[in-house]
Amino acid sequence: MAGQMTTVGIDRQIDQFIQLGQEIEGIAKEALYKGAGVMADTMTAEIGTIRTEPFHYAVNGAKRLPSPQEKAALERKVGIAKFQGGGGEVNTLVGITGSGYANVAGKKTPVIVIARSINGGTDFMEKQPVFRRAANKGRPAAQAAIVETAEKRIEELTK
Repeated sequence: MAGQMTTVGIDRQIDQFIQLGQEIEGIAKEALYKGAGVMADTMTAEIGTIRTEPFHYAVNGAKRLPSPQEKAALERKVGIAKFQGGGGEVNTLVGITGSGYANVAGKKTPVIVIARSINGGTDFMEKQPVFRRAANKGRPAAQAAIVETAEKRIEELTK
């Protein structure tokens, strides 16, 4: 006994999968951008917690806190790096961008050197690991923003 089967809607499903495949990298970039924005905001907020004191040179092995000018230099340099990747993979970095300089005690100092000195500590500066704290605090919210954005965009395409 021969039977016949009729499918309804399969062509629409196939078209949706094709469209999703064509737009998945754009969806990933949009979602990653939202998550990176959350991380950048968290990093800026965490930099705001850096303890400071007026600039002075550390003497006799004593350590100092960063100056308000050093802290301000970091706040102005938080950013998101250009996206890289392809073939279904997209990545970026959030951190201190550019290679700018800040005026510290009359000397031009690279901002990245200031960031490393504050974050990791030196012989003359107290350690304040703001970047690790920002990563730990911001990661859950950034991941949630990425998932929410991706799910929303995929849902829009598959309706």
